[in-house]
Amino acid sequence: MVAPAKRALEGLRVIDLTQVMAGPFCSMLLGDMGADVIKVEPPEGEHTRHERPVVPGVSSSFLALNRNKRSLALDLKQPEGAQVLRKLAATADVLVENYRPGVAKRLGIDYETLKEINPRLVYCSISGFGQTGPYASRGGFDLIAQGMSGIMSATGREGGPPVKVGVPITDLGAGLFALFGILCALRARRTTGRGQFVDTSLFEAGLALSAWEATEYWYTGQIPRRLGTAHRLNAPYQAFRASDGYFTVGAANNKLWGLFADLLGLSHLKNHERFNNVGTRLENRAELEKLIEAVTGKHTRAHWLERCEAAGIPAGPIYNVAEALADPQAQARGMTQEYAHPKAGKVKTLGNPVKMSRTPAAFTRVPPSLGEHAEEILKELGLR
Repeated sequence: MVAPAKRALEGLRVIDLTQVMAGPFCSMLLGDMGADVIKVEPPEGEHTRHERPVVPGVSSSFLALNRNKRSLALDLKQPEGAQVLRKLAATADVLVENYRPGVAKRLGIDYETLKEINPRLVYCSISGFGQTGPYASRGGFDLIAQGMSGIMSATGREGGPPVKVGVPITDLGAGLFALFGILCALRARRTTGRGQFVDTSLFEAGLALSAWEATEYWYTGQIPRRLGTAHRLNAPYQAFRASDGYFTVGAANNKLWGLFADLLGLSHLKNHERFNNVGTRLENRAELEKLIEAVTGKHTRAHWLERCEAAGIPAGPIYNVAEALADPQAQARGMTQEYAHPKAGKVKTLGNPVKMSRTPAAFTRVPPSLGEHAEEILKELGLR
C-alpha cells in the first residue's frame, strides 16, 4: 500500500462521526483521495464493528467502508470527550455526522457551536429525512427511504408486489450526495473564506434518483408502474430469456431496433405498425417481449451476446455478484483489491470507481482497530 506522490484531497482533515453506511461511505471516498479522515467512535466502537465477524473483534461490515481512516474513541456524552472533539474540530476542514436531528446540539458539537470555533469548517449532516420538515425527527433507514421515495413502488415484476432495490441505494446515494455537497462547500470556501452547513438525507436521495419516474408522472399524469427489467422510455431495453439464463439488450433507438430485429430473423417487425417507432413499441412492449423471447429462448446466452457484439448492439449478461467481481473488465479497472490485515489476514475490498490521471485514489491505511490512533491524534492536538 504505497501512496502516490500526491492525491487530490491531501491536506484536508475530515472528522467522521458517522456509523453504518451512508456517512462511512462518504468519508471513505474522501480518504481514498487523500484526506486525513479521523473516525471518532464511541468507547464500544461503531455499530458495524459488531456485525458479521471475520475474526474476533473484526467485522466484514466495518472492513467494507472504513479504509483510509484513523480511529479515535471518545465518549461524547461526557464533557471531557466533547471538549476533545471541539478541539479536534478547530483543526478540521470537514465534519460528517449522521445523528438524528437535535442530538449533535445536545452534545454541544452542532454546527452553530463549532462554526464559532472554526468558521472555515464544512459541517455535513446525513439523516433519514433532513434537518427540517415534519419528518425531521424520524429515524431513517434505507428500506424506509426506498418505500417513501417511491422507488419500491416502481421496482419489481409488472403486476407483482413492490420490491426493494437489492443494494442499499438510498444509503449509498445519500453518501454520494453528501460528498458532492462537501466538495461544493470546499470550493465555495475558496471565495468566501467560510465553511457552511451541508444537509442531505436518504429520503431526498431516493427522490433525486427517481428522475425518470417523476418526469413520467408530471408529464403524463400516470403513476409509474412496475416494469420488471424494462425501461420507461425505450423498447426493447430489458432482459430477455435465453435457453440457459437471461441477458440484457439496449436496443434503445430505431437504428438499434432494426439491427436487433434483423439479428433475430424478425425483420418483418421493423415496419409493423405496432413496432415501427419507440412509442408504438412501448405501447406493445409485452407483445414484443413474447415475440423476441420465442426466438432468444432457442439458443444460449453466449450465442446471443456474441451475435449482438458483432452487430454493434449493446448487450450484456446478467451476472451474480461472484461473476461480476470476476469479470475481466472489473479486474482490468482495479475494482477488486486485496490487502493484508493484521488480524484478519488477506482481505478483499472494492476499488475506487473514479480514475484520475494525476492525483489518483490510493489505499494507504487498513480499516483501523478501535482507538488505534488515539495517542498520535491527541499528540497532534497538544493533549499528550
